[in-house]
Amino acid sequence: MARYVMALDQGTTSSRALIFSPEGETVATASRPLNCHYPQPGWVEQDPEEILAGQVAAAREALQQAGLSANELAAVGLANQRETTLVWERKSGRPVMRAIVWQCRRTAGLCDDLRRELGDDWVRSRTGLVIDPYFSGTKLTWILDEFPDTRRRSAAGELLFGTVDTWLAWNLTRERAHVTDYSNASRTMLLNIHTGQWDPELLEALEVPAAMLPQVCPSSAVVGTLRSDVLGAEVPLAGMVGDQQGALFGQTCFASGMAKNTYGTGCFLLMHTGLQAATSRHGLLTTIAWHVDGGVEYALEGSVFIAGAAVQWLRDQVGIIDSAAATEALAQSVPDTGGVYFVPAFVGLGAPHWDETARGLLVGLTRGTGKAHLVRAALESMAFQTADVLRAMEADLGAPLPELRVDGGAAANDFLLQFQADILGVPVVRPAVVETTALGAAYLAGLAVGTWQDRQQLAANWAVQRRFEPAMPEGRREELLDGWRRAVERAKGWA
Repeated sequence: MARYVMALDQGTTSSRALIFSPEGETVATASRPLNCHYPQPGWVEQDPEEILAGQVAAAREALQQAGLSANELAAVGLANQRETTLVWERKSGRPVMRAIVWQCRRTAGLCDDLRRELGDDWVRSRTGLVIDPYFSGTKLTWILDEFPDTRRRSAAGELLFGTVDTWLAWNLTRERAHVTDYSNASRTMLLNIHTGQWDPELLEALEVPAAMLPQVCPSSAVVGTLRSDVLGAEVPLAGMVGDQQGALFGQTCFASGMAKNTYGTGCFLLMHTGLQAATSRHGLLTTIAWHVDGGVEYALEGSVFIAGAAVQWLRDQVGIIDSAAATEALAQSVPDTGGVYFVPAFVGLGAPHWDETARGLLVGLTRGTGKAHLVRAALESMAFQTADVLRAMEADLGAPLPELRVDGGAAANDFLLQFQADILGVPVVRPAVVETTALGAAYLAGLAVGTWQDRQQLAANWAVQRRFEPAMPEGRREELLDGWRRAVERAKGWA
């Protein structure tokens, strides 16, 4: 009997594959790096073929590493970077252009036009989102505007749109399944999150032909079968979820009010709100968490665009560190940042500020500022941005958060998590399995094929690896947060 579940975790910086046992334990992990291209300031693109090839290579390596055959997989689940936008030819499978990545700001002017024409409130009432270049809708409009004849071809069904989950499903399944799940669809600015349907008025406003859109499917359901040449046997593709919603599911945040924060390329704090689509008054997004057991559930989300990417910048562009792993010791080698604040608004500011004209800022530099101070300021910026989002979330809900579950690559950094607990005044909890995005995708796929029976069984798998309790005096916390707020204000309105 097939016992294992594979998760394909396609992220912004890598394509990964993980295999999980029925106990939720990681059996194998494989990864392939993924390049970003920056053709103009503020523009970010990726090669769709590189995304596909890297994901397949990682999946094959994971199977080999685990010593398993594809016949021993009960299902495959897919988690993905969400708003990244692709258009390709139905007949040839050839992309029209490189994928426009979620971080890309090229549609800022188009968003300004939409705000004047439609208004943020009108769009938010349907999609739960603000009008921002972050989301897929204006990226898709840009492609249709820029490439001759694409609207006619799209309306005729010759061109297909999808986020990364759709692109992978279409290429990997024998059915050429043109599908997305509710969580990913809710990030396009084209889906009405209350009806669960592509919104005709939004499609008209953005001039997007409905014929090019994928079918919206449950997050936990068999949507196709992987071709035998992908892994060596046909395997059900039984789960699809946006990476941040996948992490919420993998953290087993199944009850309303439970929250997690993922420290990856960006930072994404999601709180489960159950069957209620809670409306934010403080700059957060309302999003679909998942569609499981026949119904849609919702979450409030605060999206921080640059988190771990700030450390990558220090490593790759500035060259002051050799690896992300070196940051913890460097940060701890100094007692504080020496008054330095780093606002990593390389592509603007996300929640709760939503300022696409903000740009990155280092402030408070003196002649005594050294490498360790800059590294510490970069790590602290992740915690400060998370604090901004969490306070907005608590203001929306009218109640404090009892604890914050954390995951993602930077969650391995003990300095960061202790500083996060200190600056929040809330316990921060790291689970035994920190690969929660992949775990969530695996859980959704496994539920669909009977590997796991229900969420209670999944919640029993969750275990604490370490709990970080706040220890910073309140006066010091407020002093640091006041400096951060002043730095953020100076970063706004720059471009």
